[in-house]
Amino acid sequence: MAQQQGMDSALFERRLRPVYDNLEVGNNRKALQESEKLLRKHPTLLCARALKGLSLLRLGRYDESHGCLQTVAEEKPTDDSTLQVLSFCYREMEQLDKIVELYQHAVKQNPGNEELLAHLFISHVRVEDYKAQQAVALQLYKAQPKNAYYFWSVISVVFQGIRGPESALPEKRKIYLGLAQRMVDKHIKEGKMETEQEAFLYLHILKLQSKYQEAWEFLTGELCAKLYPGAPVSMKFELLKELGNWRELNELLQQLLDADRDRWDFYKEYIQSSFELLKLTPQGVENGEKDSLARCQEFLQGIIDSSERKKRGPYLARLELHQRMRAEQLPAEKLIGDFEEMVIEYFRLFGDKSCCTHDIALFLPSISMNQRQALAGKLLLESGVTSTSLPKNKEQLQKHLCALQISRMCGSHMDLPVDHLLAFYTALKLHYEHGRSTFGKKLLATEMGPSDAYALLAANVMYDLSRRENKSDHLFEALCLLQYVLRNSTSNFHVKLLSLKIYHLFGCQVGAQEMYEYLDIKQIQLDSMGYVHCQLLPLGGRYSGNRNVYDATLKFFTNSYKERLEYIALTYRFCTFSKMEEFMNFKERLTNSLQYVACSVEAQICDLVSSYGNITQNLTAYVAMSIEPAEDRIAWHELSDNRDLEAIIRWDPLHEVDAAEERKESFDQEVEVLQVRSLMLRLFASFIDLYHGAGLKDSATGAETTTLELLRESWTGLFQRLRLMNYKPLAQKFLVNLLPTRLHLLLDMPYERFFDDLAQLVLDLQSGSGKLAEQCKRVGDNVITVMELCVQIINESNESNGMDGLWKRRGQQQKVAASLEMLSLYAFLLSVLNDKLQVSSKAKTKKKPVENKVDGPQHISEKERSQMLQELIRQLKHKLEACDAAIRTWKAPVLPRDLSSFMSDMSLKPEVEATLIGDVSATFKDSHELMVTELRNLLKDKIRMVSK
Repeated sequence: MAQQQGMDSALFERRLRPVYDNLEVGNNRKALQESEKLLRKHPTLLCARALKGLSLLRLGRYDESHGCLQTVAEEKPTDDSTLQVLSFCYREMEQLDKIVELYQHAVKQNPGNEELLAHLFISHVRVEDYKAQQAVALQLYKAQPKNAYYFWSVISVVFQGIRGPESALPEKRKIYLGLAQRMVDKHIKEGKMETEQEAFLYLHILKLQSKYQEAWEFLTGELCAKLYPGAPVSMKFELLKELGNWRELNELLQQLLDADRDRWDFYKEYIQSSFELLKLTPQGVENGEKDSLARCQEFLQGIIDSSERKKRGPYLARLELHQRMRAEQLPAEKLIGDFEEMVIEYFRLFGDKSCCTHDIALFLPSISMNQRQALAGKLLLESGVTSTSLPKNKEQLQKHLCALQISRMCGSHMDLPVDHLLAFYTALKLHYEHGRSTFGKKLLATEMGPSDAYALLAANVMYDLSRRENKSDHLFEALCLLQYVLRNSTSNFHVKLLSLKIYHLFGCQVGAQEMYEYLDIKQIQLDSMGYVHCQLLPLGGRYSGNRNVYDATLKFFTNSYKERLEYIALTYRFCTFSKMEEFMNFKERLTNSLQYVACSVEAQICDLVSSYGNITQNLTAYVAMSIEPAEDRIAWHELSDNRDLEAIIRWDPLHEVDAAEERKESFDQEVEVLQVRSLMLRLFASFIDLYHGAGLKDSATGAETTTLELLRESWTGLFQRLRLMNYKPLAQKFLVNLLPTRLHLLLDMPYERFFDDLAQLVLDLQSGSGKLAEQCKRVGDNVITVMELCVQIINESNESNGMDGLWKRRGQQQKVAASLEMLSLYAFLLSVLNDKLQVSSKAKTKKKPVENKVDGPQHISEKERSQMLQELIRQLKHKLEACDAAIRTWKAPVLPRDLSSFMSDMSLKPEVEATLIGDVSATFKDSHELMVTELRNLLKDKIRMVSK
């Protein structure tokens, strides 16, 4: 330390620079060499030792790194450079509490040091210790009376009230928020408030306490006008609505809409305020606030008439007013006009914009089915395209598309006979090809083809046909059409998403993976969009490919977690209080994301199933997973559904679609699937933990046995509850609907009995119970059942291949993969049990060969246990070989029609038809062959594992 303090700072920086530079460019080995070279000259230089620890950490030499860092930390350094390096190391290792300890020691040695106190505050921020934050912030303010530090303490008090451990208690929340308000009030009285962010924080504190009048007075007062002139208008909206001041809100919105005439969000608020004014009118008053809706209509009409350039906002607002009035049983037609005519007028003006379909769809639920279909017919006529004509320009093409999409949304295609649907599909293909060849030339690589939506609509129509007939040929043809579109319009993500869905529907993992990679989703999309692929991968039969996808997804979550903590720390440093809660909510949503938790669990199961090393290697890999059977780390009540279910565009009949209910059903079932998979992982880990790392004991009374028994009870209880819940499979009425979850597969397959009997076997083997032989028989029967099920499914798949090899393919693959998953985990367990029994038996033979005779007649000796285990291993080996023989005979899926028949139906360019359909067919064949190869390799690994 003395040498370090005495060294000239410029010299100090210059000698450390090579280490920093090498670390920055990722040359960690060179950085280690440079730090060691420096330490040979200056062995007490703490920063160099800390940098050596960081180099070792990044080289993966964790034990050496830990020892090095621990030695430096015990020196209790106070210089900023050493502290920063240590902080960086602990952040990478996710040991944030150690950073707190570092700076606490440093602050004790330099109590008034502003920089050290600021770092200590930020270290408390990272671990969300709000009480400690407040104490350090006040200490900072005493040392350096700056506004920023004072408001750090204020926001810490606020978060104690709304996010701290006592936030669930209303009285505690009230006390903390009241204290925070008094602290700011004191600052205002002393005239010390200086920035707009401080004003925002004060408004936020008042709103959290529902003190809307005080917040309004402050927002409209002189101080706020001076400090926070750019306060968002939404704040005024919110406060005026809470105060019920509808008249002022109405007038404010009129002014804002005069200035910005296309703000749909403002129009909705304006219409809402007009209806609220109507409710406030005393009964019996004819001319008063009852005119509010008339004034609203006049205002909207005035904007429409006076606007030089037609904008969607006022037209949509007029439709919204009409819809709301009809819902309230008010004379909308008398005041505004005929609703159908207004929709047609909107279509004439804006039908050439792709957003028109969903604009009109907003108002369709308010009219009857007959009215909807009549309106759809009029819009088709209005588009100017008939069954014998083609669009003359891009605008007419878009109008025709819009009319067709609305027609489907109105249910016009639902009851059409099969031949009409086929004719409609053919017409859509021709329209696509005409639009592509006429208007789709010379597009940029990032542009979507103007007629691509015809093909998307055609794919939906063909799914309807396939579902009616329970055959795959129509949908396979649609998939070929989508692949053709993708060749012409490489950036159309709607086509990629639909293709991905169809590939998964047919169980084609290779095709699905190609589409997923083609989508090239990154960053936050891995959470919001990853469900389209990740949730459909488990039990698909492709373990190595699945693991790569999980790795990429989990890498985003782990990296972004560290980044999110730093974003929150930066909001404190720059006092951007308006972003603080937003970042915290974002962090919580990602931390508790269903996608993140499910991928974590499935990745661990995938590793256990596909383990192929010797017993030592497998157990080392298992230990590295850090599974804690006794501890359920998942915050079940806080799981967040971050899926973007609107990413796949849909035009399905509105009366048949309940998006909110579909989301809820799928999320509930995915959570239940996660419950089963997580509990299965923990239960299996408890089997391993009972034997791994400790000698085999004749009587088990330890924590491991208790944990196993509790988990076993939870396992059977979970399956009982799931059967009582009687979940229904997700509806598959339309192509865009989410595919069924694995919940029913897990209930149909013998998972419950298989792992329940395994638990008893493990306990009996450990205790030497007299019922061990009976339990071995039961487990052996389960293995036979699983093997027979696997063989049966493969035989059924081969038999149905002559009729239609694709329609039920996904379910068959999942059942085979589930069977092999159970057998693979069983093989892993037997290898561990066998290894432990052999080691224990040898040890006891050397000590006391006749020790077991002391026990009662029910006790089974270790030699007998070992023999029984060997019999189980022999049986499993035979059954694995039987599965391998069956999989070897598994035929690739055959289409219900030959390729030439498909080519004649496709009616596309002859030069692309053959290669197109051939390529898609080859993808299915490749997927099957790759899956069979991987499953056979898995079985060979397991046979080798139990043969050792």
